[in-house]
Amino acid sequence: MKKKLSIIIPSFNEEKNIRPLILKVTEILAPTNYDFEFIFIDDGSTDNTLNEIKLQAKLFSNVFYLQLSRNFGKDHALKAGIDHANGNAIITMDADLQHPPELLPKMLHLWEKGNNIVYTYRVDANPHVKKRQKITSKLFYKVINLFSDIKLENGASDFRILDERVVNELKKIDEYEIFYRGMVKWVGFSQIGIPYTPAQRHSGTPNYSFIALVKLGISSIMSFSVRPLYIATGVGIFFSVASLLYIPYILISIFTGHAVSGWASIIATISFFGGLQLLVLGIIGMYVGKIFLQTKNRPNYIINNKNIELKKDSIIRV
Repeated sequence: MKKKLSIIIPSFNEEKNIRPLILKVTEILAPTNYDFEFIFIDDGSTDNTLNEIKLQAKLFSNVFYLQLSRNFGKDHALKAGIDHANGNAIITMDADLQHPPELLPKMLHLWEKGNNIVYTYRVDANPHVKKRQKITSKLFYKVINLFSDIKLENGASDFRILDERVVNELKKIDEYEIFYRGMVKWVGFSQIGIPYTPAQRHSGTPNYSFIALVKLGISSIMSFSVRPLYIATGVGIFFSVASLLYIPYILISIFTGHAVSGWASIIATISFFGGLQLLVLGIIGMYVGKIFLQTKNRPNYIINNKNIELKKDSIIRV
């Protein structure tokens, strides 16, 4: 019996990329001994993406879609696809064709050799990425590796193969804020990474801004570590101990009759420690906020429309 693959593709304003992606992946996988399906997740697109997916679903019997009620974010869209996937393995990839489908046979070979997770990471010599984007990407992964308990390769991407054992574990995770690049590392199992050079984006422009990257970094760190709290505690202890050094100075000033002068330095010190306290409180507040959002138990996504059900026989053979 053929093994089945579920290809999960989050899509936000990708109308011109849908059909080329389907044709290219089909060209690569059709000669192989696999059944495969496409699961597109329309993540609140404002262009003609959904209509294009529906059109392709009429033309190809193995194309399915989930339309989310609004834009929930890429990782939440991935969760929606993972929850509806029923293959022996799932493949997650972007819709813009920067994840090269030509790499799929090699990834599938590594999966067949017993690797439960085959992930990819971008190489630095990417000719299609601007210098500023390379710098911010490196900074993003360095900060995550420094402050969190997981270690990600520089340029780790969402182009990966997950065995059904891994998928079953991921389906059990019910967190309000999800970061699958970190989550895939966290679950363990047998993993292997391979480098790749992204192709030029087929159409459209990237959706991630610098601000969005910063927000993602902060959320990712707090999702996988309480190290920032330990650091905040350490900083507080350090300055508390350091402040004791003022005592000898004050005693000497009193006994020698010299007044403690310099209101500017006092104001500067108060401002510094006040800012430090606000920083520490802000870190604590963000963790409390995450707890607050998690206790609300809101769904990670809301489906507005779909043509696929949570059934084992939803894989259509081609």
